[in-house]
Amino acid sequence: MSSAVEFVPRRNEDRGHANHGWLKTFHTFSFAGYQDYRFQKWGSLRVINEDRVAPGEGFGTHGHKEFEIFSFLVSGELEHRDSMGNKEVLKRGDIQLTSAGTGISHSEMQHKKSPLPVHFLQIWAIPRTSGLPPKYYNRHFTDEEKRDTLVPVVAPVGTKGVTEEREGSGPAPVQSNLHLFSTILSPGKKVTHNFLQSANGAKRKGYLHVIQTSGYNKGKATGSLVKVNSDLFLSEGDGAFAQGPQGAPITIENVGDTDAEVLLFDIE
Repeated sequence: MSSAVEFVPRRNEDRGHANHGWLKTFHTFSFAGYQDYRFQKWGSLRVINEDRVAPGEGFGTHGHKEFEIFSFLVSGELEHRDSMGNKEVLKRGDIQLTSAGTGISHSEMQHKKSPLPVHFLQIWAIPRTSGLPPKYYNRHFTDEEKRDTLVPVVAPVGTKGVTEEREGSGPAPVQSNLHLFSTILSPGKKVTHNFLQSANGAKRKGYLHVIQTSGYNKGKATGSLVKVNSDLFLSEGDGAFAQGPQGAPITIENVGDTDAEVLLFDIE
């Protein structure tokens, strides 16, 4: 069996995009007014939205069910409120995961006490079991923890090191066969991830995303630059679908002159 990983890039300028004034958003997959039959989901991964919300604005109270919804904070402050009674202000390094289960309502607003827009990624996954009660989790990972290493920040319930505590250490528990790793790569540094094992030995799916940390850009990707394996180059806002056998390596190397913040999904 070949150990090669196949990649299909998803370039920044090709992502779905909308500028509503109060919200500047990119969609990796079909979402809201952006619909493309080629990009509906990838395994259990359904949504990657890279959002920037203006001061005093945000997503008012709305409902969800049967999705695993997590917010990955890049900069600014995001105020979360939900029908389970949770109220929290999320900051850089926070990951908030809502397992919507049978149904919740929530709001996500730029925190009014902060003068800056909030930049975060909203990620949805399809649960492997339906009809579960809704739950809320929060985890925090510092820049130092993620520096030049791949840190598991989300992992399936039942995985070693994953606890179902509202707040705690280790990855946030997701009810999907999906792992999420995060890294901040210094110039010249690289990390390698080997696809995890599948229960039935089937090929794994992956997705990489380079976060737009240097600023909003709806055109051709600029900013930090990484090389994936031997010949794929990604800049800020770029992503790539990956597929390969379990154990196959994915190497991410920062070949630019600034830090690169990268997310890597490993999906059964």
